[in-house]
Amino acid sequence: MASPRLKYLSLGVLVFQTTSLVLTMRYSRTLQAEGPRYLASSAVVVAEMMKILACVLLVFKEHNYSVRALNSILRQEIAHKPIETLKLAIPSGIYTLQNNLLYVALSNLDAATYQVTYQLKILTTALFSVSMLGRRLGVYQWLSLLVLMAGVALVQWPSESAAAPEKDAPLPGSQLVGVAAVLVACCSSGFAGVYFEKILKESKQSVWVRNIQLGLFGLVFGLFGMLAYDGERVTESGMFQGYNAVTWAVVALQALGGLVIAAVIKYADNILKGFATSLSIILSTLISYFLLQDFDPTGVFFMGAILVIAATFLYGYEGRAAPNPSRA
Repeated sequence: MASPRLKYLSLGVLVFQTTSLVLTMRYSRTLQAEGPRYLASSAVVVAEMMKILACVLLVFKEHNYSVRALNSILRQEIAHKPIETLKLAIPSGIYTLQNNLLYVALSNLDAATYQVTYQLKILTTALFSVSMLGRRLGVYQWLSLLVLMAGVALVQWPSESAAAPEKDAPLPGSQLVGVAAVLVACCSSGFAGVYFEKILKESKQSVWVRNIQLGLFGLVFGLFGMLAYDGERVTESGMFQGYNAVTWAVVALQALGGLVIAAVIKYADNILKGFATSLSIILSTLISYFLLQDFDPTGVFFMGAILVIAATFLYGYEGRAAPNPSRA
């Protein structure tokens, strides 16, 4: 049993990582600065590099800081098992797409709307778990999915203020692009998460080694995407154009945040994760309204957000579904 102190520490880490990543990414994509804005495709590539390095260091630590043991385990699990390694190309490619979509979403949606809408990943993960893993959901879990869909629908419901957009408000088209990006990201998150869980269950390998394998493929896919989509801009100004302190904070949070989550998630039960999600949504809403000033909440939004928060708690109420081991 984890001590209360560890549980509260886990809650704090979960809330901080979830909230800070969304808010800093949103801020970085709307910040008016001199020169070109940083390339989202470049940020994804740099995050993969940092993630691989962090996982290598963790494996190094697991083997008592032995260079020989590290070299042996990497050769055995990556170079000598090409078929096992290739299995991770599918979720890695999907995760790379998902990471790019999150930048698109937060370039077009405020943090609060994004946070609430992105909870649809609970629905997609549940459906893929049923179809791919044969998992059975209880009555409360199916009910929570219906409540979740209703809540997200209310959050996306057009408000009266949207009918007469202000001068600086985002265009309807950009709102649609943001929502579409979140929906595709939810589907990709659900499928890739369940697929990765299935691979983990079929092997006894360290999750850090698996994340190195994922990161290697992610780096290849990310580089290919960056050169295909932003090749001309990279050639002209380099892949680090527009980088500043905020950009590096976003990259670090995206790269290392998942590793921190993987380290503390064993201390967090379903209720604690529900609290973390709820607090993250509330904090994102308050900071978006008071600090970023890019969000004007309505009664319909609050009603939808309350339903989404309730659905999050309700989903973890009946029994304990096996956790979805999110990619670090």
